[in-house]
Amino acid sequence: MQKAIIIEDEARGRELLHDLVKMNCPEIEVVALAGTIDEAVTLIRAHKPDLLFLDIELQTGTGFEILQQISDLSPAVIFTTAYDHYAIRAIKFSAADYLLKPIDIDELKEAVAKVLERNKESHQQMMTSLMHNLEQLQRNRQPTLTLSLANELEFIPLQDIVRIEAAGAYSTFHLADGRNIMVSKNLKEYELLLMGHQFMRIHNSHIINLNKIKRMLKTDGGYAVMSDDFPVIISPKKKDEFLRMMNTKNL
Repeated sequence: MQKAIIIEDEARGRELLHDLVKMNCPEIEVVALAGTIDEAVTLIRAHKPDLLFLDIELQTGTGFEILQQISDLSPAVIFTTAYDHYAIRAIKFSAADYLLKPIDIDELKEAVAKVLERNKESHQQMMTSLMHNLEQLQRNRQPTLTLSLANELEFIPLQDIVRIEAAGAYSTFHLADGRNIMVSKNLKEYELLLMGHQFMRIHNSHIINLNKIKRMLKTDGGYAVMSDDFPVIISPKKKDEFLRMMNTKNL
């Protein structure tokens, strides 16, 4: 049985999540509920839970402030929020788990299952990555992307990604150092995640880093030749958008 604490500033929200966990996650025992940062820190240090359900926006501050105060501990964290803002992007980049309110039962079960599969070291690495990415995004700098592999987490600076290639339900990252990393997420997830970070899906099979294009070939409808010398086909539906982005970059 894993011990959990729910941190949520609305009493009704705390009780609702408590009931959902109790009814749908038998492997989790909720040992305490907290509504403020100070209360949460005190309860976490007293109970040393395995898992936190942590609201991002609290009336007394943010959930990230709690994590900073308990950095010597390493509970797993599932974030909860009603807002899809910059913090969610940082969480996604770090491969951490989150739930958008109102909380869906199936998504709750899935998030808990993911947490239970990971070891303590993975949670520590994920939180380190998350705090770094929050700082980077707040400073308008590029974060690292955390890739969840079978036995480890890999932290990849965005500028090191040349292209991402679809492989059915999987995606293969082709990196500037010549490595190829396959992960069990489809290309659509990364298309949404990397939007606004100089990446573009120019074909059903590829997302490319626009900063890693060496040249463009006009033959057979067009290819973007990447820094690894791989020619990526430019979809006819994407060609005008691609050319606009290239003109904007003055390439």
